[in-house]
Amino acid sequence: MPSQTARRRAVFLDIDGTYADHGLAPDAHVAAVRTARRLGHLVFVCTGRPLSMVPGHILDAGFDGTITGAGARVEVNGVVLSDQRFEPELAALIVETLDAHGAAYILEAPEALHGRTGVDQRLREVLGPIFAGRPQHEGILSTDVDPLEDILGPMQYSDDLRSTSYAKISVFDSPVPLKGLIEKLGPDVGLIPSSLSALGDRAGEIFMAGMHKAVGIQVVEARLGLHRADIVAIGDSANDIEMLEYAGVGIAVEGGHPGVLAVADRTTAGPAGAGVALAFADLGLLG
Repeated sequence: MPSQTARRRAVFLDIDGTYADHGLAPDAHVAAVRTARRLGHLVFVCTGRPLSMVPGHILDAGFDGTITGAGARVEVNGVVLSDQRFEPELAALIVETLDAHGAAYILEAPEALHGRTGVDQRLREVLGPIFAGRPQHEGILSTDVDPLEDILGPMQYSDDLRSTSYAKISVFDSPVPLKGLIEKLGPDVGLIPSSLSALGDRAGEIFMAGMHKAVGIQVVEARLGLHRADIVAIGDSANDIEMLEYAGVGIAVEGGHPGVLAVADRTTAGPAGAGVALAFADLGLLG
């Protein structure tokens, strides 16, 4: 059990740009998660990625549960506590709208990713240069890992996706501004910038209005009887704002989204600087 000076905490970690850099986790982060859990603390993945896009080499560190789809799906100790998705009619309307404007996108569900036939080629063209230029840091695990395969590996393709069940959409390339498209879909649909900031305004994440990572954290909190003051959240992107606001201690990654930095209680380094491990040490989670 944690010592008196380091009370038991529940830590919720964003993946991209926080725990991992382009899908690659530093050795120091893996060690920090394992040490904190060995000392009695709880550590959860809390990501915008759907479960189908969280690779085994990320989960291999060992976690007490996962919040995926930016709060839509919650699993603790192997038990699924929540799995929310767009209502079928709205889901079909969003797909029709994106198809009508020639957007490249993937529909995100826990069991698989779904894309239109041929979208893999567009994703390779758009994402290939970004991932090819990813930095190689000392202490990063599995340098042979291809982050593009985290997306293409679980993909299923179809010429008609209107009947697909999904919780979130990642748009990687839209010929028209996404904000205008989403506004036409009504109040039940939200949009945030893509966590891949290099894609700019042509990309974004479409989600169920009112759904965010703090919603998933509250499900875990209720299930395990956690105290909000003992909740720690670490993140860097726009979809981390609500969870940092909700947590007893919100930690933003240096250089992260301005909205995240604005609500954070403190900051830490990115994966290249082993920021998660530094934050754990500062909180006394490593003994």
